[in-house]
Amino acid sequence: MHRRAFGLTPGQRLVVLNSTWNPESLLGDAGADVLPDLLRRLVEELPCDEYRLAVVLHPNIWHGHGPGQVTAWFDAARRAGAVLVPPLDQWRQALAAADLVLGDHGSVSYYAAALGVPVLLGAWPTDGLAPDSPVAAFVREAPRVDPTRPLPPQFEEALQVPCTPGNLAESVSSVPGRSAELLRRCAYRLLGLDEPESPALLDPLPAPAYEPAHRTAPLRVRTRVADAGEAPRVEVVRRTSAHADRDTGWRTHTVVDEATADLGRLALADVVVLRADADDVRHGPADTWLREAAERHPHASLWCRVTGPDRCTVRTADGTHHTLAARRLPDGHADLADPALYASALLAWLTEGRPAEGLRLTVETGHERHDVVCSASAASDL
Repeated sequence: MHRRAFGLTPGQRLVVLNSTWNPESLLGDAGADVLPDLLRRLVEELPCDEYRLAVVLHPNIWHGHGPGQVTAWFDAARRAGAVLVPPLDQWRQALAAADLVLGDHGSVSYYAAALGVPVLLGAWPTDGLAPDSPVAAFVREAPRVDPTRPLPPQFEEALQVPCTPGNLAESVSSVPGRSAELLRRCAYRLLGLDEPESPALLDPLPAPAYEPAHRTAPLRVRTRVADAGEAPRVEVVRRTSAHADRDTGWRTHTVVDEATADLGRLALADVVVLRADADDVRHGPADTWLREAAERHPHASLWCRVTGPDRCTVRTADGTHHTLAARRLPDGHADLADPALYASALLAWLTEGRPAEGLRLTVETGHERHDVVCSASAASDL
């Protein structure tokens, strides 16, 4: 439930970037200021459809610097699809959904490890920690990020061999599941009052609001038609950097969201995207927006209106409209991969001169495959 709220597909990794409130923390400025370079690398090196980034910061960071400054610091990451978790809510849900935490000596990193979530440390000061404390032992033993190596292999290594120094869960609580009962009993005893006979209960952890990644930063996409037989398959890798251009044997194109801050890139887009429900009156019906977008951005090859969590409608260069819809997962849930991904796969397919009529396409991203059905849209201005 929590993973779906963050818009994650089953095979997608959620990396939680966590910093405590301290000059020597990951967000601190004592010694080497590692966070700016680390953020840039997280955005550039992690394929969009294989990873998502959530940022959990100590509330004092928000209070000390102000929401405007914090938002500005993480603006580029947010435009690349990262979610900036509110300071008092949803950090527990983020940990429950996380595959990996990239943090420091703060308590959230320790809680993550106690939950069994692999942790990598980007900052690891020990001077302010009691040497014999469980947190100090954790910081001494937890694996560190190596800034000289690419990040994805380090993440995969951490996922294969998670850090579990000591018995972290027992050091967090010796009576798991009984905090409400024991805390209420203590409070009533101190107040000199009789404790109610009703059971002490805690509200369940609510699911956060659904917040899929909305990437408004231009994406550089590489594609390859891997199988054009009876089971057509297209491999797609999307990043917010252009280093994928060095790969041979792949076609590349640029995808730009109409909500981008870099408006000059729209004129260079191969695919122009808008994310709006089909009944959004601000943009009109999907077929109307597609026609108007083709007029506004005539140099593009494909125009894409994402109308739901698992579908989009596209307009091809010949004016034909198609609906691309992902099949449901085996467990019955919707496939939450970004539907704009399917538009890139269709562009790769069409670029090789292959027909879209009645197409059933497998779109491959890393270790995941998404089954997509392409059908003619009811609206077309041919």
